[in-house]
Amino acid sequence: MKINQIVEAVKGKVACCQENLDKEVRFGFASDLMSDVLTLRDDDILLITGLSNIQAIRTAELSDISVVLLVRNKTASKEMVDMAREAGIVLITTEYSMFRTSGILYEKGLPPIY
Repeated sequence: MKINQIVEAVKGKVACCQENLDKEVRFGFASDLMSDVLTLRDDDILLITGLSNIQAIRTAELSDISVVLLVRNKTASKEMVDMAREAGIVLITTEYSMFRTSGILYEKGLPPIY
């Protein structure tokens, strides 16, 4: 699924790296526990999280995750946006809950990582 399709599906707003919206993600993963994220060993993953601090971006970078989607109307701080930009991570926000966001994207064809 292309990142721009994800943005459209969840009525999201792109906070960083709009130039990468035509890239694809193969899997979705939803968690607020960054220790769970660190166990992922695949590429082209969308991380759906309500954790809106720099730890989410650092974890995404360590895990080679190219897209972070903040749920529950969380906002990204300037520090988060700057860090995401430096790492080339697309940062998206949505007002939807994690459950609703995951359901919408699953219904649109984005498979879970496991």
